[in-house]
Amino acid sequence: QVQLVESGGGLVQAGGSLRLSCAASGRTFSRNTMGWFRQAPGKEREFVAGINRLGGRTMYADSVKGRCTISRDNANSTVYLQIHSLKPEDTAVYYCAAADLFGATMQSEYSYWGQGTQVTVSS
Repeated sequence: QVQLVESGGGLVQAGGSLRLSCAASGRTFSRNTMGWFRQAPGKEREFVAGINRLGGRTMYADSVKGRCTISRDNANSTVYLQIHSLKPEDTAVYYCAAADLFGATMQSEYSYWGQGTQVTVSS
């Protein structure tokens, strides 16, 4: 079992930045690929970014590529999502999740989920 708790969300103006954190506990953190998803009101949850077990490989959705950095600190069992140049369309609940394999972009490939943190971007 893996427990995930996100933090760092909030209200930010367009053009601003945020760093989201996700603290993990339970199963050895470094055994999991980690990902971030988001769900905007009325929309399906979508993949945002993923990082492999040791942090050497990352992948991003086209919608955030170039504005977003995912990173992890295995010593502290934490994964981060830094988002720059925020846009109103980035408004969503952001979730972190754990998977077994790098390259996973579908919700069904992730076994463990946090409860999410709200990000609201004002124009």
